[in-house]
Amino acid sequence: MNAAVRSDEVLVPYEHRQSAHCETGVISGLLRHHGLPMSEPMAFGVSAAICYAYLPFIKFGGLPLFAYRMPPGHVIRWLTRRLGIRMHMQTFRQPAEGTRVLDRHLSEGRAVGVQTSAYWLSYFPPDMRFHFNAHNLVVYGRRGDQYLISDPVIDILVECEAEALQKARFTRGVLAPKGLLYYPEYIPPRVDLPRAIHKAIRFTTGMMLHVPLNFMGIRGIRTVARKIRGLDPGHEHYNKLLLGHMVRMQEEIGTGGAGFRFLYASFLQEAAAVLDKPTLTAIADRLTAVGDEWRRFALNAAKMCKNRMAMDYGLLADQLMLCADQEEAIYKQLRAEVK
Repeated sequence: MNAAVRSDEVLVPYEHRQSAHCETGVISGLLRHHGLPMSEPMAFGVSAAICYAYLPFIKFGGLPLFAYRMPPGHVIRWLTRRLGIRMHMQTFRQPAEGTRVLDRHLSEGRAVGVQTSAYWLSYFPPDMRFHFNAHNLVVYGRRGDQYLISDPVIDILVECEAEALQKARFTRGVLAPKGLLYYPEYIPPRVDLPRAIHKAIRFTTGMMLHVPLNFMGIRGIRTVARKIRGLDPGHEHYNKLLLGHMVRMQEEIGTGGAGFRFLYASFLQEAAAVLDKPTLTAIADRLTAVGDEWRRFALNAAKMCKNRMAMDYGLLADQLMLCADQEEAIYKQLRAEVK
């Protein structure tokens, strides 16, 4: 054993990179670790993870769910499927068994992705913890009672007590992780990235433009705009709760509305080079501008909730309608580019 490594330490060399989002950060990092160059934006785009959904029948803290990306697990599942990658994915009934298998993988020199609850991770400051059961990270070693972790939303490598990590992996509730761990089991010698990009863009544009449901895609954005315009000024307390909730869902949980637009724009810039389609770069610039508009919407809504700006439901509705109009034009042009 290397003299620099303690006798109670298991360490797998792993390159840590801070990312915008946990699932895209983990899967792109694991693929790079196994020799396949993969950026976070490319992982996000090829998995076709960008979306919009207004789900009033699903409650998050008693308020409707607003989603700006596909559900947890979609990135890993569809990225690897489109590239022909086989993943080893395993869940457990018993926490002790899940910990034993994790330790075995580490002892065999294998860094693994795991799904956790952000609330129980001890390296998060208490005021940053919240009950979200689909936070992904990479475990790359163990030192005594501390697991060595590459958490893609943090800029440095961190450590987590064994008891805390086990609790985070086996918490209950919506999206309960059940100790899920995963890693690439097979990567083809050559992946057909252009074909994967083409199929992913077709999927994304189809979902945003043509899903016949008024709570999905561009239709969903317009539905929410109309609902904001129709809010009863006499129920200002509830309205502020709703708008504050929208801001949190958009800007504080994951990378939200604007952040996912920026991430997808970065994907389009990379795709322009892979497909030799310079027009995708111009489309990326337009999508970045839409992301800026989503940010302005969030800023105005936050100011109104804090009484720093007069409540103006019409202004907020107009901003969302503008986002919808601009995104519709972008996705139509993008779909035409990949016929």
